[in-house]
Amino acid sequence: MCGIAGQLQLSGGTADRDLILRMSDLLKHRGPDGDGTYIDGTIGLAHRRLAIIDLSEEGRQPMTNEDGTLWLVFNGEIYNYRELMEELIAHGHQFRSKTDSEVILHAYEEWGTGCLQRFNGMWAFALWDGRRRELFCARDRLGIKPFYYARTGDSFLFASEIKALRAHPGVGRHPNEKMVSAFLAWGLADHTDQTMFDGVLQLLPAHYMIIGENGIVEHAAFWEVTFNPVLNSEPGSDERLAAEFLELLEDAVDLHLRSDVPVGTCLSGGLDSSTLTALINRAIRRKTPVKESSRQNTFSACFEDKRFDESDYIDTVVTSSDVRSHRVYPDTGSIWADLEHLLYINDEPFAALTLYSQYCVMRLARDEVKVVLDGQGADELLAGYIAYQFCHIRDLIREFHLLQAACETLGTLRHHSDFLS
Repeated sequence: MCGIAGQLQLSGGTADRDLILRMSDLLKHRGPDGDGTYIDGTIGLAHRRLAIIDLSEEGRQPMTNEDGTLWLVFNGEIYNYRELMEELIAHGHQFRSKTDSEVILHAYEEWGTGCLQRFNGMWAFALWDGRRRELFCARDRLGIKPFYYARTGDSFLFASEIKALRAHPGVGRHPNEKMVSAFLAWGLADHTDQTMFDGVLQLLPAHYMIIGENGIVEHAAFWEVTFNPVLNSEPGSDERLAAEFLELLEDAVDLHLRSDVPVGTCLSGGLDSSTLTALINRAIRRKTPVKESSRQNTFSACFEDKRFDESDYIDTVVTSSDVRSHRVYPDTGSIWADLEHLLYINDEPFAALTLYSQYCVMRLARDEVKVVLDGQGADELLAGYIAYQFCHIRDLIREFHLLQAACETLGTLRHHSDFLS
């Protein structure tokens, strides 16, 4: 992860150099490989670099185009940057580096805000267009990378973390009582563009905005999730669909492994991370079948209390894939030593201490690799949670598939009765 921050002075003011440097300093944990600033008149940009692709100095940010009219700060990775680079070169663009960051600059030159439709990746970036005197900000489709912003007086501010915005004395000084109440009553967070801090907002997933020197001039979504309304698969299609799904998953894994630094894997022992571990191992063996250095590194949280421990499942995956397994054992004693830093890093309250396990795993991983892949979101994507079964039954009833709805209901009660207790 990199860190980005910046200020656009509205109504013709001058960017505050000291503020930009303070914001950057508060994000230094996000980028140990370098830092940079660009300050010119109304605009100030800061970047903390975690070098993943093209480790040379050509990849440092803020990054500009050939004539210095565009300036970019970017956090994330554009996985299809190689294919886009080839396409842009065919359109006459010239590249100084092999970075995905420079691809964003040239893609914006070629396609404007339409470049977002062409990106396959995770990103939060701000791009200053000096010709138009506009700041173009965007966040990836699923909101993997964070982007927070605030307006105070004549300043528009943005950053990867809320703490950097709070470097300005007029930002985030009071709680957002509506959001705090929703969190305490229902455990809700990140369900709107508001945060726990009054006046601090987040750019929603799959959204972009353009800020001119008089404020926000455009704020829109560039992508939306589409849902398949079909209730039943075609007879005999299971094998075909499974093969197509595997092909997509393998392609996604291959793209995510594009990196100039070592990549590891979080392995919890669950279906998501175990599947990824197996697919990554397969991909590594295709590229470097015999190198000892190519062995995959996995990182796991284990527990002395067997009620919560999944070491047996982890062992099964480790044995079958011959990975290097690294393990950490969070407990009630260690959390007290880490609690203050855990709260500081997250900025906002979190609902469950499972986050602490992930915190410990990431701390373990940083000594071995720079990048980890993690199995997240499969239950949402594939309706893995039992609660989704009731949505399916509801839709069956609405479409008058009453016999099938009854069978699904009985099956749910038979196999998941503990869910209702």
